[in-house]
Amino acid sequence: MRIQVFFLALFLAISPCYGQFRDVYNDLNDSETISSFKSHIRHISSRVMEGRKAGSEGEKATAEYLEEVFSYYGLDLLSPKGGETFGINMANDTIVSRNVVAYIEGNDPALRNRFIVVGARMDNMGSDTYTRDGAIVERIYAGANGNASGLAMMLELARMLRTNSSLLRRSVIFVGFGSSLQSNAGAWYFLNRSFSDVGNIDAMINLDMLGTCSNDDFYVYTGSNLDLNDAVGKLSTELQPIHPKLTAAEIYPSDYRAFHAEEIPAASFSTGRYPQHNTERDTESIIDYENMERELEYIHNFSLQLSRTSTQLAFRRTEAPKREAEFDDVVPYFECDTRPMFQNSYEVNTFMEQWVYKFLKYPPAAVRDGVQGKVVVDFIIGTDGKVSNVRVVKSVDEDLDAEAVKVIAASPKWRPARVNGKKVRCSLSVAVEFRLEKKRSFGINNRKIR
Repeated sequence: MRIQVFFLALFLAISPCYGQFRDVYNDLNDSETISSFKSHIRHISSRVMEGRKAGSEGEKATAEYLEEVFSYYGLDLLSPKGGETFGINMANDTIVSRNVVAYIEGNDPALRNRFIVVGARMDNMGSDTYTRDGAIVERIYAGANGNASGLAMMLELARMLRTNSSLLRRSVIFVGFGSSLQSNAGAWYFLNRSFSDVGNIDAMINLDMLGTCSNDDFYVYTGSNLDLNDAVGKLSTELQPIHPKLTAAEIYPSDYRAFHAEEIPAASFSTGRYPQHNTERDTESIIDYENMERELEYIHNFSLQLSRTSTQLAFRRTEAPKREAEFDDVVPYFECDTRPMFQNSYEVNTFMEQWVYKFLKYPPAAVRDGVQGKVVVDFIIGTDGKVSNVRVVKSVDEDLDAEAVKVIAASPKWRPARVNGKKVRCSLSVAVEFRLEKKRSFGINNRKIR
């Protein structure tokens, strides 16, 4: 009954914003994830929320919405009903804001008491009035992209991680931060007054403005943290629906700043600034749902990687990782000023798609036995562009390992990497995926080999 009431309330909240003649047929072919994104963003950015100004009824209603969805998705709530409230002293007033905190417990006895925090800001600019033709007009800053998109991303990430919770080693905490635009007050309160195990937070993932991805402008900012950069680098060698651009420049100031102040590594994902930012034109019409779905899959994989890593993430890496003597002059891929180029492309995916998967052959014995998985292979690109020292660092099967090594070792020359303008030997790691897919057609299972 509670679920029915929840979705009825959601429908009633959405309807005034889009009118009775909204074309519902546009939504019929949506995936489950895109349908959920639309429901979240339409509700959070609807007129009834009045722009979700910090301390407003709209911000409070947003907190209640997060609670309902977190509970529906099976997460445990750590904050009390209505959110964990805190006060902010303003010039002539004190406003009351709140955080919403939910939780998925990890499965590793040694790591479940360590945490990855995923956060998104709840508040926006609210509303104001202006005069037009002698009449007073209300202007609502709906904030569909800023930051209903980040909240929607957090909710669907929570759903995916809850579904795959058996894969989590560390626990994951989700926080809807209140009063973010007021100097990240909600994040500060969480770290300094609310959460007692701050010392056990290994990393933070910040989600802010993720709904406009023109020209594939999907970014991740890590504050140049080497461990997080390595995590991004590892995923860049694997097939993903979209890859973020790792940037050394701050994309947009957000709640991760409070975590940096506590020397906690933080990665902030965003599609960057956009023309409708902080205007009344920031409505659902500008949201790119298809790219949001791709971003979600990447952020899900990134979150899993941080939760599962055996490496203790550090805010400052005090020592460079030790390398074998034969690799003393080898520079890791992501530490090169100019990265190696394959067929006029700096993207590793070009190498995988145009060479590895083009010539990779699935060993017949592995097909017969149904063996599949990802073989992780390290290799060196020399100053002459030749590939050498190809070796398996994560094995699946002897036949699969051998095929992956054979194809990579036969690679054409690359354009070598450079550091300070000089050619250097560069090390690179890639994951070669062998996958057997079953395709159902008219009740008959046909094996499709990739």
